Amino acid sequence: MKRRGSFSGDRKRGNAGGRPAGGCLLLLVILVFTAGCSRSTLNYQIAESIGTVGVYEGGEPVESPQMKSEREQREIAESEENVFQGQLNEAAAYAASYFYEDAIEALEAIDRTENNSDRIDKAIQEYTAAMNSLTEYTGEIAHLCFPTLIEDTSRAFDGDERSSLYDSQMVTTKEFKAILDELYNNGYVLIRLSDIASIYTDERGISIMEPNSLMLPPDRKPVIISQDNLNYADVTNGDGIATKLVLDDNGAVKALYTDSEGHDLKGDYDLIPILDSFIAEHPDFSYRGARGVVSVSGEDGVFGYAVARGALMTENQNLETVKQIADALRADGWEIACAGFAHSYMNDMTLDQLRNDISQWQEQVGSLVGDTSILFYPYGGEVEYPGDKLDYLLENGLIYLCGLWADQNFLELGENYMRQTRRFVDGYTLENAPDYFLAYFNTSSVIDPDR
Repeated sequence: MKRRGSFSGDRKRGNAGGRPAGGCLLLLVILVFTAGCSRSTLNYQIAESIGTVGVYEGGEPVESPQMKSEREQREIAESEENVFQGQLNEAAAYAASYFYEDAIEALEAIDRTENNSDRIDKAIQEYTAAMNSLTEYTGEIAHLCFPTLIEDTSRAFDGDERSSLYDSQMVTTKEFKAILDELYNNGYVLIRLSDIASIYTDERGISIMEPNSLMLPPDRKPVIISQDNLNYADVTNGDGIATKLVLDDNGAVKALYTDSEGHDLKGDYDLIPILDSFIAEHPDFSYRGARGVVSVSGEDGVFGYAVARGALMTENQNLETVKQIADALRADGWEIACAGFAHSYMNDMTLDQLRNDISQWQEQVGSLVGDTSILFYPYGGEVEYPGDKLDYLLENGLIYLCGLWADQNFLELGENYMRQTRRFVDGYTLENAPDYFLAYFNTSSVIDPDR
């Protein structure tokens, strides 16, 4: 008879040295068959055996070949979709500014796949339909001209000796933004002067001003916006008004403004940057990249910088800065107009005086801001039609001649010039002649309550 102790000892030895159970056996098999495997391979095989593939083992991510393949395919698909979406966005940007042909051309250049073909066709159909819906505009064309804008009314209208001047001759930034909103909501779209008419040379070599076919959506009407004689000469720093144009770190044209605490800020504090930002938000407000027109003289500076020869503050850096700003404006779609060097009534000038004034502008201002074909008559003082002074202007390439009538839109095409009037929008007309602007905006809803 066996002793109880021997039986007990055999049982214990059997449990310790017999067949392993469960996970122990699986681990033993893996260790046997993976001898000499790399750590990453071993990690994967262990993770696969215990159902933890795709989670972290030993501080390292574990990924099966199938998972890797699926991830790579997903990343390729996402990359292709991002590229395709960028191409769609590029076409949409063209279409938003009425470049429908360019939008369609950009779409047709995309490599088609099974995943994108239908979307390409849909976009092409949309832009083709929009292009075919364009109609020739034959109505009146308004030209709204603005002065420098006021940012802080509490300082501009503080009761000092300049308050009444600011109140009557300027518009606030709040008013200008409200006017843009109403123009947009009323179906207006910015165009260039050259969209109305251009000089064409016939087969005989004779140049003639002829109207252009202005094709717009049926619910759109053209308008021109300009800013007159932008030199900031009548602005006192600290009165809540920008004092010059500058370039920001991205090369965009902004206005330099000093806040109530004396900090100099670059931003949307005057017409040009405000209009640029509005178009960025509403690209369909700009017909084929049109912006506005800004006129400059020279005797009292350009964009807030002294440029006249012999001026006390004229420096070479001023001239280079003006040139850089003008280049940035033109690159963005802005047009720059001549307002004469002295910004004086041209109707009162003799022919010799006019020649001297325009020559000075060309030499001291045009050399910085570039040649122009646009003339803004200072204070609306137009030369005679026809006449020697008109001939001189045309000989110097000034073929878009803009007067200043408050209450009507006048447009005339001469043999080699276009004559148009501007409606001047300032504090006085907003408060005292609201009927001048009824077709474009409601004065009562745009006027600044702090005026």
